[in-house]
Formats: sequence, structure tokens, C-alpha cells
Amino acid sequence: MPDQVQVSDRDVNSNATAPAAPTRRRQWGSEKRSEPLPIVHPIPSKRKITLGRLAIVTTILAWMLYVVSTIFKQLADNPNAGFRFQFETFSYLIVVTFLTFSALMYLVARQGALYRFREHRRVPRGELDRHFHDYSEGITVLVPSYAEEPVVVRGTLWSAALQEFPDLKIVLLVDDPPAPTDPAVLSRLEETRALTDDIAASLAVPAARFNAALEEFHRTPHIDAASQVIRLSAEYEAAATWLEDMAEAEVVEDHVDEFFVDRVIMGLARELRLTLLALNAAFAQGVAPDERRLSELYQRLTWIFNVRLETFERKKYASLSHEANKAMNLNAYISLMGHRWHREATAGQVVLRITEEEHPDDLVAPDTTYLLTLDADSLLLRDYCLRLVYFLESAGNERVAVTQTPYSSFRGAPTRIERVAGATTDIQHLLHQGMTYYGATFWVGANAIIRKTALEDIVEVETVGGFEVRTYIQDRTVIEDTESSIDLGAHGWKLSNYPERLSYSATPPDFGSLVVQRRRWANGGLLILPKLWNQLVQRRFKRERIPVREVLLRVNYMASIAWASFGLLFLLAYPYDSRLLSPVVFIAALPYFLAMGSDLRDSGHRFSDIFRIYGFNLVLLPVNLAGVLKSLQQAITGEKIPFVRTPKVKNRTAAPALYVFVPYLIVAFSILTVWRNVQQESWGNVAFAVLNAVLAASAIRAYIGVGNSIVDIFLGTLSWLFVAPRKPKAARPVIVAKELDEVDWESLLYHGDRRLNRDLHSGNDRRRRAFMR
Repeated sequence: MPDQVQVSDRDVNSNATAPAAPTRRRQWGSEKRSEPLPIVHPIPSKRKITLGRLAIVTTILAWMLYVVSTIFKQLADNPNAGFRFQFETFSYLIVVTFLTFSALMYLVARQGALYRFREHRRVPRGELDRHFHDYSEGITVLVPSYAEEPVVVRGTLWSAALQEFPDLKIVLLVDDPPAPTDPAVLSRLEETRALTDDIAASLAVPAARFNAALEEFHRTPHIDAASQVIRLSAEYEAAATWLEDMAEAEVVEDHVDEFFVDRVIMGLARELRLTLLALNAAFAQGVAPDERRLSELYQRLTWIFNVRLETFERKKYASLSHEANKAMNLNAYISLMGHRWHREATAGQVVLRITEEEHPDDLVAPDTTYLLTLDADSLLLRDYCLRLVYFLESAGNERVAVTQTPYSSFRGAPTRIERVAGATTDIQHLLHQGMTYYGATFWVGANAIIRKTALEDIVEVETVGGFEVRTYIQDRTVIEDTESSIDLGAHGWKLSNYPERLSYSATPPDFGSLVVQRRRWANGGLLILPKLWNQLVQRRFKRERIPVREVLLRVNYMASIAWASFGLLFLLAYPYDSRLLSPVVFIAALPYFLAMGSDLRDSGHRFSDIFRIYGFNLVLLPVNLAGVLKSLQQAITGEKIPFVRTPKVKNRTAAPALYVFVPYLIVAFSILTVWRNVQQESWGNVAFAVLNAVLAASAIRAYIGVGNSIVDIFLGTLSWLFVAPRKPKAARPVIVAKELDEVDWESLLYHGDRRLNRDLHSGNDRRRRAFMR
């Protein structure tokens, strides 16, 4: 019989080979803690919930008091003050109202999260095993990837492959150009393509062992219980040892690698050893689980190691959309599911056609009940699929289309900006949990389990170039998950955030990559607001009850970046009359900052990070404004904005010069405001300007860096001054008889002469005569 086992955490560093020297130097002020927060949120105390309610009431009353004691009073005391003062008064009231509203929505959402954490009880492991015993439904995991580092994608695929689920298929959706000319890019692409085969090969040996063990158990069900326990213990010992050996072979270079080894691989190994401990204890006590429970425990091992993996590249096929965004990458494969497709070579291209006959090289995309969309830089914990599917199949959740765990940040960030950005990520996790309490959930695209039938309800079908294109997830904006949330709601579906921490995603480690991410996040919310309005009208027409808090939270989620950015810009730039300032405004904002500081501390960060986050938002002001203005431009032109992925590289990503220069401008203007208001003895404005100058300057030093700023501004200026030489136009070839041997006859027969069609329609007689020679 196996020896008794210890279930305490193994030292991760002892499991890893000597780590390579990290390429990113750890900064002063970076995060020392590397241990993630507990999976299950602690139950909040009655005191915390009561204080949360008090914060909401205080914010509302303080705003009302400000309107009466300052705005109305100033208008009444200065009836002849003139248009400028009246304009300043009303505009200042609008700015304060919108900012206070966003603060209030924060307090409301966090209060909903506290209620959910108080009520949540984790489903016991035995209930999960019982529910999925002899389970027949499947999940297809879709991992969209574009120009990602193979090592990043590898971790994501492994975290998905080690999910404990009966029927699991993983498809890596590689969206890189399929035939790059750069040798370095081609080498990276080939390495990425090989990932699924490498993982499948690694899992094949343990999968075969545990499949055989399950078959042996079913062939010999009547042997004595003690022998069964001994056999099962040996299998769990083998599974745990295999995972521990894998962890030992991993190279740990940074905090993400450490999380992957300790929480993904060793986390699963520790759970298996916990089961092994229970089996050993049962044997020592002379008892054993019943036959059904033994079968469930054997099945669990087969769930872990049985997985199908493949790589799919839509850009290899002319019949699929090549739109440059993540949504259409997902849509391309989803549209193929449930059919057999024959690859047909036509005029130098390959198209996919539905076929009933079997061919050796057919593409078969089986349909599954559920889809799991997973960003290529995210990691899942071991029972993500089990728990979320169990939730979808529980009573009362039949109309839930999407469930997810809003991702948390990896701890132990080596840079200050990654630590603070991670703190905002953990705050967003809390707010998303609270939004579910009020029915205002939004799909966060980093990870989610989706009912396939719900996507079929919202699909839009069109014909492009003779081929059917099915759009399940809209690509009109770069925040495709938010727009799809509205689409699903319009068809009577609901969304829900599962109240546990089961997913983690990378946070940009430098200012340049953060600019890419936050500019994308700021773009699109305003475009979706009309669709939300239409959904609300439809629900009202159906006499459906629409809670006010749901509407307010949804509007705040989609538009708060716009009004907060413009509001902060006005407060920074416009010299408002000091008579409009009041301590009551500070009292209205105080509950928000105190609550955020408490939430940061509960999330393992520092209470003082509220000031760092404020400075962080100051340097991101031009980025957010650019995203909002891009939304307005898109609304006017109707053009789609290409999806720009967030770089996840070891080296620093250069930021556009404008986004680096504007934070310095904010500091300079704040100092100018201090000097001007000191002369006017407007001490309230002086205090606000000093706060902005100090925090913005600190944020520049901590998150951008003075040296990096100089480099980025220089490179940006150089790029602006550089003008690429104009390439001479190639002469249009004329087809004559002696060139017939070189004519691509297949393309002519398939496409026709596209140049001739264009010139015939344009009325270009000279070109038409040249083509007809």
C-alpha cells in the first residue's frame, strides 16, 4: 500500500530547474507578495455591509447638500453675475454630478458583491463528481492567438488541457499570416503551431494508463474493497507524481511562470494527493467508498488527461472572413462547428465546402453544448469548467447564456505600473461580481463559458464574395464582449459572474503595452449605448420589469470612461470660480475613496494605492480621451476599428510620443494653476492643483520613467518627421499571344478578370481596349 502522503504545499523553487535570469529588472516599489488570493471570497462582516450602505447614503446626501448649499445659493446670491458665471456654475455642477454618479455606482456595485459573497457556498467536490458521472455533453475551448509569444500560449493551453472535464476539445485559433517572409516570425509561428501536438503527445501516456485503469475497474467490480482502494491509490499516486515531475521540469523566469507551476500544475497535484490521503485513511480504518464513488474517482483521472487538441488557421481558407479582429477569428471556427468540411483547391486558394462524403483530409468540427473562449494570455484553475458548467445546469439558470469568473491579476509584479494596473484589475473583479447581483453583468472576453444555443439565437448571416459569413460575436467595436452582452439580453438571455477566483490574466508590464490595452478598452462603449436603449425599449414593450439600478450600472459601465475623462480634463484645464468649491464635494467623494482603499487592502494591496491609482489615471487621461474620440469618429464614419492586441513581451514596448508628452503637460499646467491661484488667494484650487501636480509627476516617474519618456518622445518625433519614399507605380501588363504560357488560367476561370470588370464599370476605354487585344 502507498505510504501516507503529506498534503502541504511543496516549495515551488525546489520543483523548478535553475531559473533563467529574468529579462525584466524588478523595480523598487514592485509587489513582493506572490501568493494569490483565496479562490473563495471571505464572508463579509455585518459591519462591512452596514458601512457600505452608509457610504451610499452619505454620497447621495452630500451631493444633494452641495447642490442646495453651493449651486442654488450662488445663483441666488449673484443674480446679476453674468453669463460666464452661470455657465461655469452649471458646467461645474454637471462635471461634479457625473463624477459623483460614477463614485456612487462603484459603491452600489461593491455592495452587491458583498451580498453575493455573504450568500455564496462552494459546491462540494463530491456533488460535482456525482453530477458529471456518465456525462455526455462537451466543451470546445477556443483560444484566439495573434502574434503571441509561444511560451505565453503554451501556459494557456496547458491550463485548459488540465481542466477536469469529461469531454474537452481545445482549438488554438492562430490568426497570424500563414506564410510570413521574415524568418524570425516564421520560426515563432511554427513553434506556436506545434504547441497542440506537443501537449497532446505529453498527455497521451498518462491518459492511456488511466483509461486502462478505469476499464479494468469496470471489468472486475466485485473484488474486495481493500484491493480496490489499493489499486485506486496507486493510480492517484501516479497522477500526482506525473504532475510533480512536470512542475519540476518547468523553467520559472517570472511571476507568471511561478503562478503556472504552483497554482495550475502543483495545485492540481495537491488536490490529487488530498484524495490520496482520504483513500489511505479509509484503508487504515478498514472501510472503502462504495462502487459508484470508486467509479467517479477513476473517472476523474480520465477527465484530467483525456483531451483533444488541434490548431486552426482561418487565413488559410478563402471562404472564411479575414477581418482583422478577435471576434471574427472566433466566429470563423464557430461557424464550422457541427459539419464536415472538404478542402477544395481553387485557383491557388483553398475553400471549405460542406460535404457528406468522407475524405482523408476533411476538416471535422464537432458541435458541443458549450464553448469556452479563452484569451491566449490567461490561465484557468483546475475546476473552472466543472464548476461553471454545473452552475449553468443548476435549477433556475436555464436562461443563463454566459458565465465567467472575472479574471484576477498575477501577484508578484516586477514593475510598479504592473502592480498598480493589477490592483485596478482586482477592483474590477469585485465590481463585476457586484453587477451580477443587480442583473447588469457584462461578458468580459478574457474567459467565459457560453451556451452554443445562445449564440445561435444572435447569429447574423450575410454573403460576402459568394460565401456565407456567420457572425455570432459582433466585430463592430473592439470591445466585442460588451456588445454581445447587449445582443444576448435582447433575446432574453442572462449573464452571470461566478463568485470565485478561478481565472487569471496578464497585466501590461510597461506603459507602452498599457496604452494599447486601455485605448482599446476606452473605444466602443458609446457606440453600444443606442443598442442598449433599443433593448430596454423591447423589454418595456414586453412589460418586463427593468430595475433602475441595472440600467444605471450598465450605462455607467459603457460611458463612464467618456464623461470621467472629459470631466477630469475640464477640472484640470478650466479656471473655475473658487466660489463653486465646497468641502461638501470632498465629503461626497470621501466614501468612494475610503471604500476603494478598503477593497484594495482586502485584495492584498495597500490602502495608499488610492493615490497611486489617481496618478495612474492622470497619466492615462490622454489614452482614454483618444479611445473616446475614436469611438466618436467611428460613429460618424461607420468604419470598423481593427483589433490591436496588447503586447505581452519581455522587452519594453515603446509608447506613442503624444501619450508620453501630455502627462508632462498636465504637471506643467497644474504648476501654472498653483501659481495663478496663489496670487488670487483661491486656496481650494491651489490644493487641487498641487495634488494633481504631485501625483502626476510621481506617476510619470514610477510608471513611465524619465529616461523612457525621452526615448519614446525622440522616437515618436523621428517617426513623425520621417516620410517613406513613394514607390513608382508598376506598369500594367498587357496580355498578348506570346504570354499565353504564363497566364494563370485557373484564376481567370474562377475569378474572371477582376481588373477588366473594374475598368468596364469605370468606363476606361483605353484600358478596356488593352485588355481586349
